[in-house]
Amino acid sequence: MSITVVWDTWLRPGAEAEGLRLTRQIWSDMRRFEGFLSSQVLIDQNEPGHIIALAQWRGLADADAVRDQYKDSETIRRLTPLLARPRDRWIMQEDEPTVNTPSL
Repeated sequence: MSITVVWDTWLRPGAEAEGLRLTRQIWSDMRRFEGFLSSQVLIDQNEPGHIIALAQWRGLADADAVRDQYKDSETIRRLTPLLARPRDRWIMQEDEPTVNTPSL
C-alpha cells in the first residue's frame, strides 16, 4: 500500500519566493527516484511562507531511502538557511473507506 509523506515548511519572512522555488525543485528532482509516485505543493494563502508538500510513495522504505540520499543535496543546502524552523515530516496512510450499513 502506498503512503503519503507530508512535509511542513515554514520560511523566514522575505525568503518566500526563493523557498518556494527550491521546494518546487525538490519535488521535480523526486521524479527520478525509485518508488516516487506523485507530489502536490500547497501554499498557505494566509501565510505565504508556509508550504505543505504531499508526496505519494510506493512505500516507507522508498521514502526513507530517498530522504537519506537527498538530505545533503545542493537544493536542501540552499533551502535550509531560508527556514524559520526545521521542517516537519509525517508519514500518512489513507484510511480504509467507510462502508455505510443500512439502519435496521
